[in-house]
Formats: sequence, C-alpha cells, structure tokens
Amino acid sequence: MCPCHYNIFVTEASTREAPAAAEVAPGRPRFSLRQRIVLRIIIFFGYWFIRLIGPTLRVCVSREDGAQDSIAQRPLVLNFWHACIIPATYLFRNCGIRVMSSNSYDGEYMGRIIHKFGFIAVKGSSSRNAVRALLGLRRALRQGWAVAFSLDGPRGPRYKVKPGPVALSRSSGVPMSTFHIAVERAWVLNTWDRLIIPKPFSRVLLRFGKLVPVPPDATDEDLEHYQQDLQDSLDRVREFAEANVSKVGTAEFPY
Repeated sequence: MCPCHYNIFVTEASTREAPAAAEVAPGRPRFSLRQRIVLRIIIFFGYWFIRLIGPTLRVCVSREDGAQDSIAQRPLVLNFWHACIIPATYLFRNCGIRVMSSNSYDGEYMGRIIHKFGFIAVKGSSSRNAVRALLGLRRALRQGWAVAFSLDGPRGPRYKVKPGPVALSRSSGVPMSTFHIAVERAWVLNTWDRLIIPKPFSRVLLRFGKLVPVPPDATDEDLEHYQQDLQDSLDRVREFAEANVSKVGTAEFPY
C-alpha cells in the first residue's frame, strides 16, 4: 500500500462545518414528472455506487514541489478535468468545497449527488449566469472555503481551460491549484469527456500541481499568461498521473 494512502481521508468533523446547499444555490429548475423520477433514480444509484466503491480504492496522493499540503487545505481555487468528477467526489468529500453547477438536467443530478458528499453547488456555467456564480465563489473564498472548477465542463472542449479561475484568483488573492486523478482500472464512458468510473479495488493516483498565484495587479494581458500556466499545470499532472498509476504501491513509484 502506498505510504501516502492515509492522506486522503477527511474527518467527519468537517461535515459539520459545511452549511446547507441552499445558502448559495438559487431555486432549482422545474422538470417534468418523468424527469423528476429519473433524477431520483440516478441520484440514488449514483450516490450509493460512489459510497460503496470509494472505500475499496487503493489511493495514493502525489505532489509537485510547491503544491497544496492536503486535500482539505483552504482557501484555494481547485482545477481539474471533468472526466475525474466521480473519483474526485469521493476523495474530496466532506470538505465543504464550493463548485460551479450548471442549471442543465445533467448539472442538476450531478449537483444533488455531490451535495450528499458535502459539496456546495453555486449555480452557473461558462455560458449562463457566469458572473453571478463567480461572485458567489469569490464570496466563498473570502469566507475561507475552497472552490473547484471542472475546467472543460459542462460540454467541452475536452482538456481546454477557461478563463474563469484565473480572473477569480486575481480578484480574490487566492492561488490556483491543479490536480488529476488517474484510475488504473475503470469503465470509460463514450461521452465527450470520456468520464471515468473506477472499478472496485483499483489503484488510483491523485497528483497535485504546484500552486499558481495570480497577483491582484495583473493586467488582462497577464491573465492570458496565467491561463497558459494553468493549462500547462493540468496537462503536466494528468500526464504524470496516467503514466504512474500502475506503479502505486510499488517500489518503482517516483512520488
């Protein structure tokens, strides 16, 4: 077992710190009766699948120099790719992390599932209600919480960053962090993001990139530079995690 395996666990005390989702999420959109029934089914099975599979995973946490010290560190602007959302939901559970959640049907069921794991949804997306959502996330950072972006969500393009986290980091003074979760054995869905669903007892490697601070006096031209830094960091941690996940728990792991 990887010696850093035990770093992933979050104490139950952190659950009590997280306020109700209603604090930041506006009223839910209305859906048809059929959609509401399907929502309940997806949420029920989605929650219990993650809850049952999560404890079986053989997880190792690896960090670049200058990366965050723990999963629960805050405040931070966390960034990852949408494909990792299922293992991330389990590994970052009960930390009260604020996430941008779209008003779409897909966003609704995913938002309700992650809420059961202690996440707080802030409604908005890169195309709709983005300003309102970013203001809500900045307020959360000022209150000392971490916020997270699945940067190529909700519809892609895959592995391509968007400018929101960089602007948020500049306005809040909170640095950006990146991570990627590689799973050795997984079901990979034929969707735009190639969503990863871990298989039981699989090796999992969570790799954090070094923190990327954005100074408050950064110009709009500077933001393009920091956005490229964010892209490079996400590409780097993904390549490391996917190249080394099969070595988790062995003497060959490079840490």
